[in-house]
Amino acid sequence: MMGLGMRFRALVAVVGMLLTALAVDAVAATKVNSVRLWRAPDNTRLVFDLSGPVQHSVFTLTAPDRLVIDINGAVLGAPLKVSTANTPITDMRSAQRTPTDLRVVIDLKKAVTPKSFVLAPNAQYGNRLVVDLFDNAADAAPPPAPTPAPTVATVPAVPVAPVEPEIKLPPAPAGKRDIIVVIDAGHGGEDPGASGSRGQHEKDVVLAIARELQRQVNGMKGFRAELTRTGDYFIPLRGRTEIARKKGADLFVSIHADAAPSAAAFGASVFALSERGATSETARWLADSENRSDLIGGAGNVSLDDKDKMLAGVLLDLSMTASLTSSLNVGQKVLSNIGRVTSLHKQRVEQAGFMVLKSPDIPSILVETGFISNANEASKLAASGHQQALARSISAGVRQFFQQNPPPGTYIAWLRDSGKIAQGPRDHTVRPGETLAMIAVRYQVSPATLRSANGLQSDELKIGQHLNIPGTELAAKE
Repeated sequence: MMGLGMRFRALVAVVGMLLTALAVDAVAATKVNSVRLWRAPDNTRLVFDLSGPVQHSVFTLTAPDRLVIDINGAVLGAPLKVSTANTPITDMRSAQRTPTDLRVVIDLKKAVTPKSFVLAPNAQYGNRLVVDLFDNAADAAPPPAPTPAPTVATVPAVPVAPVEPEIKLPPAPAGKRDIIVVIDAGHGGEDPGASGSRGQHEKDVVLAIARELQRQVNGMKGFRAELTRTGDYFIPLRGRTEIARKKGADLFVSIHADAAPSAAAFGASVFALSERGATSETARWLADSENRSDLIGGAGNVSLDDKDKMLAGVLLDLSMTASLTSSLNVGQKVLSNIGRVTSLHKQRVEQAGFMVLKSPDIPSILVETGFISNANEASKLAASGHQQALARSISAGVRQFFQQNPPPGTYIAWLRDSGKIAQGPRDHTVRPGETLAMIAVRYQVSPATLRSANGLQSDELKIGQHLNIPGTELAAKE
């Protein structure tokens, strides 16, 4: 009997140890502390904030439609409450399958296509589990209503870019398209960007400026502006340039508001892609067979899928060079106009390897409208009057560039070619591979005119040489 009692007590001790181990594991498990939600035109993003790393799996169920998320090594740290208005989600519930395995069930109005991944901690957030619910194409939900513009502050009057006198332009002939400017408000959704001392978020400020810029560009005859994002949601960097390409962009303008370690840093900047960034992007496109089969827009609609690698490389390099030249040109015009309404951080267009600038077929610039980390500039950036002035200066630079360099087949090109608009003198810096004949074709003047305007004795040019491009006279008013 003593032997049986000892075995029973030993069994009880083992069970107690197992229960204790389970309790310890439960305490040590990662906590799901909260969930955040953003709605985009074609998907809904859920972000679960975690106290540590987890493993997970996702699957769907039908009749009724549900999404099941199993989070292994996790417990619920707080109720999962979030507004699901204007999303395919009707309810969200959770339960512990085991002391260390959490199951979250999403009740849906209709079927979705899920995609999920985990993110490691960064400067703003800890571990996260991201679940994207993509609308099915056949029954996609309508896009959300535009997010209200952030409350604006009242600040002293700011300089306003001079408004050019309105010129009554003739109606566009049939077949003459608008110039398309795609405006990208940086950051969004779970990525707030930089923050001001009074809680201003870059994502809100730049969306307000982007909307104002879109309004102003759409008010210019012969131009149409599109936004990459219309509300508070996240778009991957390459996804932004893909949106621009799908919309047929002639120019891509990304709007940001910088931050710096020093709160004293101030001033606006304009960036174009660096030479090194262009070289690396050309290599990436050539290495990607899917990209090689895409069309390069602009002059000629060149397809790369039927070209050998060497020829494809030459075509891509030419396209990149042309886009970069245009980017620097439009960037300088935008920078000059911005300098009339606010301080500049640098007096020339800077170059860097920003991902959103790496489109080989679309001239692209990134405008840092100011330092949101500077209290004075943050207040100005949040003020509607300053936002309007910044947008006006950007749109003026864009208009000036395209009046001088209109894409073929556009209304602005027709105006120029028919003598309806004037072309002022321009400056051109000779780049590698350029000839006098190429430059003459680009600016639609004769080589003889260029030689005469610059005192050239021959067609020989030097890299970095500055050429004066003569202007054309405005046709008599009808």
